[in-house]
Amino acid sequence: MRRYIFSHMIKHLTSLLLGGVLLSQPVISCGNTKQPGSVQQSDKASSEIEAEVKNVSSESTLLTGADQTSEYLSDLKGKKVGMVVNPTSIIGNTHSVDSLRSLKINIVKVFGPEHGFRGEASAGAKVNSNIDGKTGLPVISLYGSHYKPTVEDLEGIDIMVFDIQDVGVRFYTYISTLHYIMEACAENKIKLIVLDRPNPNGFYVDGPVLEEKFKSFIGMHPIPILHGMTIGEYATMVNGEGWLKGKIKCDLKIVKLKGYNHDMDYTLPVKPSPNLNTQQSILLYPSLCLFEGTIISQGRGTHMPFQILGSPALKGKYDFTFTPVSIKGMSETPLHQNQLCYGLDLRKYDTSVFKKTGQLNLSWLIDMYNAYPEKEKFFDFKQSKQINNFNRLAGNDKLQKQIASGLSEQEIRASWEPELSAFKEMRKKYLLYP
Repeated sequence: MRRYIFSHMIKHLTSLLLGGVLLSQPVISCGNTKQPGSVQQSDKASSEIEAEVKNVSSESTLLTGADQTSEYLSDLKGKKVGMVVNPTSIIGNTHSVDSLRSLKINIVKVFGPEHGFRGEASAGAKVNSNIDGKTGLPVISLYGSHYKPTVEDLEGIDIMVFDIQDVGVRFYTYISTLHYIMEACAENKIKLIVLDRPNPNGFYVDGPVLEEKFKSFIGMHPIPILHGMTIGEYATMVNGEGWLKGKIKCDLKIVKLKGYNHDMDYTLPVKPSPNLNTQQSILLYPSLCLFEGTIISQGRGTHMPFQILGSPALKGKYDFTFTPVSIKGMSETPLHQNQLCYGLDLRKYDTSVFKKTGQLNLSWLIDMYNAYPEKEKFFDFKQSKQINNFNRLAGNDKLQKQIASGLSEQEIRASWEPELSAFKEMRKKYLLYP
């Protein structure tokens, strides 16, 4: 995988060379970069990079939309640019805001999603608009007083760029932010460029399709838990299906990935949010996030979120233990804080099973419900502000009842049809990659 990422970076540098970008130009590092400060790349370094490009294996390598600057720089030059970004927004190993500013692109405003522009806010924590200390740019929060950019927010912007890594799951809120960005751009006649990125869970489509009455910021569209699309493909679906208010259309440009297919394994170079801090957690997230609507801890308040499950009430049922504590920037007030929890350790779980079966895991949810001694409390979100509404996560009010009534996983899955199959068929219209 290191070779894979290295090849990815080399192809990006080659793209810059071909696009007429001088590699000797200083690039200001920012965000989750390995080398803070300025990096001066010499002519010798350029020639060495070119030599290494020639030695790179001919095997297929990945190039993100952001890396292909020659595909969108002409759209941005001479324009006042707004950027919707977070720490995953990188070109090579440098934040895209800094890279584009170094290429004389006039970025006038930054818009930050849940967790903020710099990714320092915990899940669900309100993020205030501010001035970025590193760039001096105004940062408009889209996870504070409002989710959708206002007319005032977009004042003075000629074109918008959306560059955020998604994980392919309905209740991961970056696609909700994408919806509101598209809607605001459409209403204000501003073109939107989406720099596409891979979906690490893009190899399968599964789960119940969201019902309209359970629509919320953690599920805005009639899609299953796993949609199996990149952020660019998803944007085309939102436009094509008329999901924006009044069925308005966004003037949309997708800068497509190169060397990508939905079956490929993709390890994210930057964690997409504070509590998805390992590849294991990203692959387990589609199955484990449903536990956010229960009394079961998903490991928030540890450095193993979305890799472990447990509750103090499961003592004697499970052997593995952990104790959630307050961790700034990850979970300040976790469920079952300072209490010993008993449950499952999934850090070594073989996640390749998801690709083999094409299914998320429901058995953990069913088994833990059956093991929990006070079943009336299992789904009761009124017990703690740290418990979400399970029905909003599930996208219906059936799943909770099905588990409580003792239905098998096979019976529950059968109830997802024919909506799930219909979505899979509809999805085909918007796929940009095999």
